[in-house]
Amino acid sequence: MKKYFIAFCLSGLCLFLTLGQAVYADDNADYSLWLENFREEAQHSGIKAEILKTALSQVKPLDWIIKLDRAQPEFTKTLDEYLAGAVTSRRVKEGQRLLSENSDILAQVAKEYQVQPRFLMALWGIETNFGLHTGKVPVIGALVTLAYDGRRSDFFRSELLAALKILDQGHITYDQMKGSWAGAMGQVQFMPSTFSNFAVDGNGDARIDLWNTREDYLSSAANYLVKSGWDHKYTWGREVNLPKHLAADDFGLEQQRSLSEWQKLGVRTIGDKDLPKIEITASLIQPDGPGGRAFLVYANYRVLMKWNRAHRFAIAVGSLADQIGGRKSQ
Repeated sequence: MKKYFIAFCLSGLCLFLTLGQAVYADDNADYSLWLENFREEAQHSGIKAEILKTALSQVKPLDWIIKLDRAQPEFTKTLDEYLAGAVTSRRVKEGQRLLSENSDILAQVAKEYQVQPRFLMALWGIETNFGLHTGKVPVIGALVTLAYDGRRSDFFRSELLAALKILDQGHITYDQMKGSWAGAMGQVQFMPSTFSNFAVDGNGDARIDLWNTREDYLSSAANYLVKSGWDHKYTWGREVNLPKHLAADDFGLEQQRSLSEWQKLGVRTIGDKDLPKIEITASLIQPDGPGGRAFLVYANYRVLMKWNRAHRFAIAVGSLADQIGGRKSQ
């Protein structure tokens, strides 16, 4: 009995410590001390004192952001549920209108970066519904909340530092730096580190404005794709019908075969036609698991997954791009 009592106490102590860590991270930590430590780190990185005073003086953690962080739709909805909201006929029509309206800008971007304009329109459409929903949350406040929270604090601490550097460089003001609850910003929802690594000055005015300057945010999106490995000669993939004999290890991004090999295994287009006769490797995925819809996806799909590591997102972008471009996946 004594042995079990000790075990019980130890397990209880472990539970107490675990809960205590969660409470400490979310509720009872000395936020002022945390903020002061971060402020010192930011100062040592070269950010001007007036920027830190403006950005950090009144900021406080926001509880509702933590709740949203635990329930992202790319991971909680089925594929069909996600696509129903992301790839709508209205969004397709608006994408086609903007594709035509911005033909001069897009032609220049496509020439410079070698990215098909329909994918830029699709990313713009999925991320912010073509600018209708860029986010109204103060980016610094969102990032402070997530950096202070215990779940991914290191990641968001570095994002917070990157956001302050963007302010320090004068690309945007503190009051104008609004975005999503997770800190993504502008028309194509770049995280601050993504901004630092891939955003470009598309119109040559010596500033990078991802909120209002179309040349900047479309060029930045294209620059991200091409630097991540985009190949303009190909598309993203296609939905397929499956034979019954495929094994579980035939599925997943780690399994790559040529289209001719998938053809021999019995994979066909949705119309039960042969797969395209092109020299390209593809992976077979089923985002909703066995019995769900299946897709053969190419290297460009992996690039979309770098943008957002969710199969539903990448499939939505590819599907919307196909419909905006009035073409079938190849």
